[in-house]
Amino acid sequence: MANGNAVLREGDLLAAVDLGSNSFHMVVARLEHGVPRVIDRLRESVRLAAGLRADGTLDAAHRVHALQCLSRFGQRLAGVPARNVRAVSTNTVRRMRAPQAFLRPAERALGYPIEVVSGREEARLIWQGVAHTLPASRERRLVIDIGGGSTEFIIGRALKSELMESVQIGCVASTLRFFPKGRITRGRWREARDEIGLLLQQFAAEYRERGWGEAWGASGTFRAIASIAMKMGEAESVITPAALQRMREALIRAGSARRARLPSLAKERIPIIAGGVAIADAAFSVLGIERLHVSESALREGLLWDMIGRARGSDPRRTGVRTLARRYGADSRQAARVERAAGALFDAVAKKWKLDGAARERLLWAAHVHEIGLAIAHSQHHKHAGYILRHSDLPGFSNEEQQMLAAIVQNHRRKPDLALFAELPPRLRPSAQKIAALLRLAVLLCRSRHDTLGLPRISVARANALKLELPAVWRRKHPLTLADLESERLALQELGVALMLAH
Repeated sequence: MANGNAVLREGDLLAAVDLGSNSFHMVVARLEHGVPRVIDRLRESVRLAAGLRADGTLDAAHRVHALQCLSRFGQRLAGVPARNVRAVSTNTVRRMRAPQAFLRPAERALGYPIEVVSGREEARLIWQGVAHTLPASRERRLVIDIGGGSTEFIIGRALKSELMESVQIGCVASTLRFFPKGRITRGRWREARDEIGLLLQQFAAEYRERGWGEAWGASGTFRAIASIAMKMGEAESVITPAALQRMREALIRAGSARRARLPSLAKERIPIIAGGVAIADAAFSVLGIERLHVSESALREGLLWDMIGRARGSDPRRTGVRTLARRYGADSRQAARVERAAGALFDAVAKKWKLDGAARERLLWAAHVHEIGLAIAHSQHHKHAGYILRHSDLPGFSNEEQQMLAAIVQNHRRKPDLALFAELPPRLRPSAQKIAALLRLAVLLCRSRHDTLGLPRISVARANALKLELPAVWRRKHPLTLADLESERLALQELGVALMLAH
């Protein structure tokens, strides 16, 4: 199995790390007959959401706990190739005022890059994790995942998700907000249910209209609720409105989760169970759920399957880029010309510039969508394209990857905007600027919008210097392109690349 990111072989180890708002999870699997067989799991309750202050900063105690946990995870992952590890952070890191201030030391502690994923991308990955482990069915299914800081709602069929929503409510955040100091009253419960229900009403009608055959819950919260429900007389791993009502009344009568003594509830989950039950209570009511089964798989298993899919050539990022180009009416022939030119330039310099297959794919994606801004206006269309890429839902992309793609495309013409690269994680900046330089050259060489130009020979003269060999015949035939190349030298120099034009 191979693509621009990884080569997976039978017996390879894969690992997924989920920096959730409540718990950090890690799963290690071995690839056997194309399927990830889990060989190890680690979980630690970090409660990152509880440490996020109103100003978007993380308090010292939760920061230290998080970094210590990631250091322990990193010790277990030692020796697993970086290409076979994916680590993602979710709602709490998304909400931080300066995510990189946390992510840089977090990456050092773990020993691997950490991606930030959007709520919808989190939902897509959750669906992948759940759908791959359920029996085959032609019916649509509803999946709900209650996290520490957000809750995801997905409807899909087989392995394809159709509707995805991520709502800013989670078991940690909701407990802190609606039940401060752990105190539970009927009035507070009613307030929680009403406010959560109001948020869900934004998409409830569309979900009910689409419909589903089975509902599934994916998270520690639902597993805890199902375990309590079973002790209260429900069937194993099935949650009903009646079971939620019994839990709600038990919590309200006791006045706190600690005094309620819900059967089989783990000690570490007691402080956050009220918020989780309140979210489930509202979701059942608004969506009309009668029975909900519980899945053992979730986001981390979705990450494993996503890695396998990419290696098999089934990459949602590629599909998403091409869909975006069609949506904005980009000239597919010109995009193909620029892609071919960009690919040829890349192949000539990749080895000496130490650019990998992932960089090549990013360059080709950028080439494919570099003109989408023309759908808004010709003037400043590179800036329009950058805006579209930054703010679109692109399946499969992490937030950093999407910002990197936007920075590359926005810098494909005119004066480079180096501030866009400065906003990227340090590990991505050098590659992003080199990719932008290659895209600029490809666009310039294809400016005539026909296939008769022919590419000059390109080579790496020294570390960050490109040499284009332009024979006299070529110079005579293409004086405008030659003038453009002469003018391009200064722009490339700002990107850290020297351009030499040789006879």
